[in-house]
Amino acid sequence: MIASILIANRGEIAVRVVRACKDLGLRSVVAYSTADKDTLAVRMADQAVCIGGPATKESYLQSRNIIMAACLTRCDAIHPGVGFLSENAGFARQVEDAGLIFIGPKSETIALLGNKVEARKVALKAGLPITPGSKEAIIDLEDAKQTAQSIGYPIILKAAAGGGGRGMRIVRKEADLAANLAVAKKEALLFFGDDAVHMERYLEQPRHLEVQLLSDGQGTVLHLGERDCSVQKNHQKLLEESPSPVLSDSLRNAMCNDAVRLFQELGYRGAGTVEFLLDGDAYYFMEVNARLQVEHPVSELVSGIDLVHAQIDIAQGKTLSYSQSDVRCKGYSLECRINGLSAGEIKNFVMPCGPHVRVDTYLQSGSVLSPYYDSLIAKIIVYTPTREMGLSVMLRALDEVVIEGVKTNIEEQKLLIKSRPFSSGRFSTDLYTKVITQEKNHG
Repeated sequence: MIASILIANRGEIAVRVVRACKDLGLRSVVAYSTADKDTLAVRMADQAVCIGGPATKESYLQSRNIIMAACLTRCDAIHPGVGFLSENAGFARQVEDAGLIFIGPKSETIALLGNKVEARKVALKAGLPITPGSKEAIIDLEDAKQTAQSIGYPIILKAAAGGGGRGMRIVRKEADLAANLAVAKKEALLFFGDDAVHMERYLEQPRHLEVQLLSDGQGTVLHLGERDCSVQKNHQKLLEESPSPVLSDSLRNAMCNDAVRLFQELGYRGAGTVEFLLDGDAYYFMEVNARLQVEHPVSELVSGIDLVHAQIDIAQGKTLSYSQSDVRCKGYSLECRINGLSAGEIKNFVMPCGPHVRVDTYLQSGSVLSPYYDSLIAKIIVYTPTREMGLSVMLRALDEVVIEGVKTNIEEQKLLIKSRPFSSGRFSTDLYTKVITQEKNHG
């Protein structure tokens, strides 16, 4: 049984897990860097341990320091949060070897899904539709040329071990292939320590959808509906909503059932997400995120299921106590990511409240938005009976926000939500470019 959890992360997700521990009567220990010594998670936790300097390679990527901190503070388990080591199979294996519980999938599952080429093979075996692409990692330029000719331009190069938009290059003609392949391989090596890349056909204006799943590793796999994450900037998500305004019930059921079948094939354990690209009425498997997602509150609100509680229960061997028929997704939820466009001290910090509004953050007046880490300041999430009401409530919530001392993307988020394509529900992953570029041209 788990009595104490070390949280190997920072920011709002660390606060989120500390709160879950308090809800469940568990002792929480936060591992923090010297730059995060005064953050909310450190103050809220039952205990906190410094694991290194401000740079991520000195602290949040130091698996040895993290595991040692967990052992010294007599923790039973480690929750990796999101990002950092959350999808690092080596770290998960080290946690298991140390006699601790890793709150996430098995290390071998993470290793399999961490490679996009292998993940596509498993998806194909499970009967999921996949975009035309290379069956193995690209060997060299000649291999890339031949593969691209068989697929047809435009194509996209992706880091085989990557994610989060890193190591991606779009190529529209063969003359640009050599240079982009070289850059993609360099970025893949820089961000993921592996220069392997694979190739897929590039879909010009798709929707980006993902299905949230829970699996106890003992035969039960449940989906909590889909999230539409199509509003992105440089492949980084900005707005997420559920349900998607463009999916028919039949298409939704097919996509969710495919995601469940994939997790059954994997023997998956824990919370995870299957991501798809939607092109008209056709959808294609993209990848699996073998961890909790930043946008998980959207699925929590529409399903009524606490995903972090479920993660902890599953990690200690409990079976899911409900079936798919018990999961009733209802209402509408929208998450807005408030990002900093500069670093520095936040002199005045006021977040929205009132009916239908949830805020996940780790900052307050006097806090410092560090230049060392992700620029996420807060997640504002609304939950309403309808999408129309949800957009109105989100705009009301954004109007209540006060953040002084650093620049943010709040005004851009308002423009996106007010735009005709978004309000109509008819848009694709190029919405940000269209809306913000148009605004700058008119400005």
